[in-house]
Amino acid sequence: MPPPDSLIHASSGALGGICAMAITYPLIVISTRAQVEAKQAGESSLEAAIHLVRREGIASFYDGLGSSLIGIAITNGIYYAFFEETRSILLRSTQTGSKLPLRSSLTTLQSMFAGAVAGSMTAVLTNPIWVVNTRQTVRIQQPTTTSSLNGAVMGSKLKSQRMGFLQTVLFILKTDGGLAFFRGLGPALVLVINPILQYTLFEQLKNILMARRKLMLNSKPSNKSVQSVQSGNVMSLGDLDFFLLGAISKLFATGATYPYLTVKSRMQSGQAEGRGYRGTYDGLSQIVKKDGVKGLYRGIAPKLTQSVLTAAFLFLAKERIYHATKKALLTASRVTPI
Repeated sequence: MPPPDSLIHASSGALGGICAMAITYPLIVISTRAQVEAKQAGESSLEAAIHLVRREGIASFYDGLGSSLIGIAITNGIYYAFFEETRSILLRSTQTGSKLPLRSSLTTLQSMFAGAVAGSMTAVLTNPIWVVNTRQTVRIQQPTTTSSLNGAVMGSKLKSQRMGFLQTVLFILKTDGGLAFFRGLGPALVLVINPILQYTLFEQLKNILMARRKLMLNSKPSNKSVQSVQSGNVMSLGDLDFFLLGAISKLFATGATYPYLTVKSRMQSGQAEGRGYRGTYDGLSQIVKKDGVKGLYRGIAPKLTQSVLTAAFLFLAKERIYHATKKALLTASRVTPI
């Protein structure tokens, strides 16, 4: 018996996420550092990157890559599994008692609901992984000198310490306890709106593009580039289509939700400033009070670049892997399409 379609989507989403994350990870490091560390006046993202290389070496661009690849694989796997399962339930429920063929696309509201379910489950289940990843990205800070008798550090400097995934987990447990793995969950749940916006916009833009190409096919029957659109097959969209649709949808979603991402990063970093936030909106107000509105958007340039490229490569790789897997299963089983 072939695996359920939602499992194929989950697996292809996980593998696609790994490919996209590996390509764009240095931009994540630059953006996360900018969000949680003090920035020199007038320093651009490029200057900050050069300063980081001089201070910690080129390897610093890959701090936390292991936990990030684990995190994105699990995150995308969970998200696509819940999204596709919810999608299937919604499509079946709307066709109950109807003799019409099953629709292949969701309405805008259905896409948003499926995204909310998938995003909420993903945020809760993967928050501990992203706490570890953020700690690795900004490096664990430890004093280089001994403490005084009352426990205060006298005239010491903080030294960045590179730790592995397991080391970081144990360090967090030792210093902050198990609840620290759920720091930043509040803004993470608010950030569920990011994939809702992203995937809803992606689905709707895809539907618009498909409808437009179908119209072109009807008006120009000889146009071979869109011959397969009549069947509703998503493979009639090419690699460039998925790349651009993914990029556009992520650009809008990240730009709209970036302030919450800044708060989440600071709360998960374990640094003093983030520890002082009583919640999401308190974090927002404290950042605005200290750094102005521009503080909410610190590091947005590399983050937008990274997010757009990651989403573009993700949708491209995910669709390729999904259809290759379906084709392989079809060939292996010698049966009709799943």
